Amino acid sequence: MTTLDDLLRIIATLAGRAPAPSQPPLLDALFADLRSGVPPRPPHETEERIWALWASHPDAAVARRLELATRAMAREEYGRAGRLLDPLVNEYPDWSEAWNRRATLHYLDGRDTESFDDIRRTLELEPRHFGAVCGFAQICLRRGERAAALLAFETALAIHPRLAGIRAAIDDLSESLAANMH
Repeated sequence: MTTLDDLLRIIATLAGRAPAPSQPPLLDALFADLRSGVPPRPPHETEERIWALWASHPDAAVARRLELATRAMAREEYGRAGRLLDPLVNEYPDWSEAWNRRATLHYLDGRDTESFDDIRRTLELEPRHFGAVCGFAQICLRRGERAAALLAFETALAIHPRLAGIRAAIDDLSESLAANMH
C-alpha cells in the first residue's frame, strides 16, 4: 500500500527517472517541445498529442475499452468503469494510461489509498505524467495537505511548463502557506 509520504518521495525524484521502454518514443520530442522557448506548435496541441499517445494502444479494441471506461467515469458509472479498467491494468501492466485512468476512478470514488497505488505505478512507467502528478495534488488538497500539493503542482509545472491553471494554484498555495507561517 502506497502512502502519501511514499508518493511524495517518488514525485520529488521524478526528474531523475527515465520512462519505461513501453512508452511511445515520440513522447520525448513532444516533451522537449513543451520545454522549448519557441515551441513548433501551440502548447495545447502538443499536450493533446501527448494525451493521445498515452491513451493509444496497438490494438484498437483495447484503446476503445479505455475510452469506454473514461466515458463511464464521466457519467459517474464508477462500477462499470472499474469493470473495464481492472482487466486493462491486469492484461496490460505496462500501459501507464490504464493505471492513470484507474487512479482517476479511485479519486472520483473517494478511494485515495487505491488512487495512490495506481498513481505510483503510472509514474513508475511514465515519470513525465503531469496528469498523474496533478491528480496526486488534488488528493492532497482534499486531505488538507497543502505543502504536499504545492510540491506536486511545482513538479507538474517542471514537467509541463505551460500547463494551464497550475501557476495560479502554485501562487495561491504559496501565499496561503506563507500566511500560515507568520
